[in-house]
Amino acid sequence: MVISLYPLRLQASLHETIWGGRRLEVEGWKQLPPANVPIGEAWETEINTVVQNGPYAGQSLGKVVETLGAALLGKQALTVYGQRFPLLAKFIDANAQLSVQVHPDDDYARRHEDGKLGKTEFWYILAAEPQAKIVYGFKTQTDQSQVAQAIQAVALQELLYEVPVQAGDIIFVPAGTVHAICSGVLLYELQEYSDVTYRMYDYGRLTASGKPRDLHIKQSLEVARYTPPPLGVKAKPVSLSTTYSIEDCCLVACRYFLTRKILFKEPSELHGVTDNSCIILTCLEDEAEVFYGERTTHVERLTRGETLVIPASLGQYCIKGEGTLLFSYVPEPTDVAWRLWREQNPTYR
Repeated sequence: MVISLYPLRLQASLHETIWGGRRLEVEGWKQLPPANVPIGEAWETEINTVVQNGPYAGQSLGKVVETLGAALLGKQALTVYGQRFPLLAKFIDANAQLSVQVHPDDDYARRHEDGKLGKTEFWYILAAEPQAKIVYGFKTQTDQSQVAQAIQAVALQELLYEVPVQAGDIIFVPAGTVHAICSGVLLYELQEYSDVTYRMYDYGRLTASGKPRDLHIKQSLEVARYTPPPLGVKAKPVSLSTTYSIEDCCLVACRYFLTRKILFKEPSELHGVTDNSCIILTCLEDEAEVFYGERTTHVERLTRGETLVIPASLGQYCIKGEGTLLFSYVPEPTDVAWRLWREQNPTYR
C-alpha cells in the first residue's frame, strides 16, 4: 500500500552568521560544515528544506505544501495562516551578542511589507553560560523620542531591560517586543513563518569592512512597545498530565502556536490522533519512534536535534521512546491547553 501521508523528515538548513559558533556540533545537535564556519541558526522547517524520507523524498517542504494543501496543514492552520506552512522552528547558537531587534504584528506587516506575516515567537532555553542573559523590552516606560535619541547617541543599552536566563526558561516574545539574545545562549525558537525583522540597534559595532550594520530605525520605532515588560518576563509552564512514565506540559500558547514538552521518564508510549493542524515534533534528548498508518505499523525514528512534520490528516499515531520532545501546532480557540496556559500567564493575553 502506498502511504501518501506520513511524518516528513526534514534536513535542517544551516545559516552562517557573524555571531554564531560551533556549539550545535560540539554538543551533538547537528553536523556542521567543516572549516570552523560559524553557524548561528539551524532552520528545522524552512520551506526550502528537502524531505529525506518516503514518496516525497527530494522535494522541498514548500512543494509538498502545494501538493497536499489542507491534508498537510490542517483546517486551523489554514484559518490562521492561509495556504502556507505556518511555523518556522529553529535552533539558535548565540556565540556572541545579537543585535537588538523588533518584529511587527500581522497588520503592520500586511500594510508595509507587501502582505507578509508579522512575527510572534517564543524561546525555550536549552543551555546558557554563567551570567548569560537576554534583552526584553525597556527598564521603564519610555517613548519614541527617547529611544530615537538613545539610538543616535549609541546609548540604547542604558534603556534596555536585561534578564538572566538558564536552561529550561521559557520566553514568549509577542510582536512589538524589543529583544535580543546575548552571548552564551543556546535555544530553540518557534515563530510565525515570517522573515520580517527590524534591526533597531547594534551597539555601534562595525562590519568587517568598517561600516555600521544597516538599521531599520523608522520601522522599529513605529512597531515597538514602550511599556515595561510583564513582571518576571519568563512564562510559566502548565502541567497537562503526569504519570509515573510521562510528563506532558504546555510551555507556551497563543493564537499562532502552542508548544508542549513531553518528557518520557522511562521507555514508554503516547497515543494520539491528528486534528486540525500539522505538528512539528523535535527531539531534544535521547530518541523516539513515531508509529503511524494502518494499525500504526509504519515507523519513523527521531533522534536528538531532529525534527519531523506530522500532517494534519495523518490520523492515529503512537510515539514510543524516552527523553524529551517538543510538540508544536496551531491551536483551536477551544484548546484546553491554551486555556490553562492563559490562566497561569495572564500578562500575556
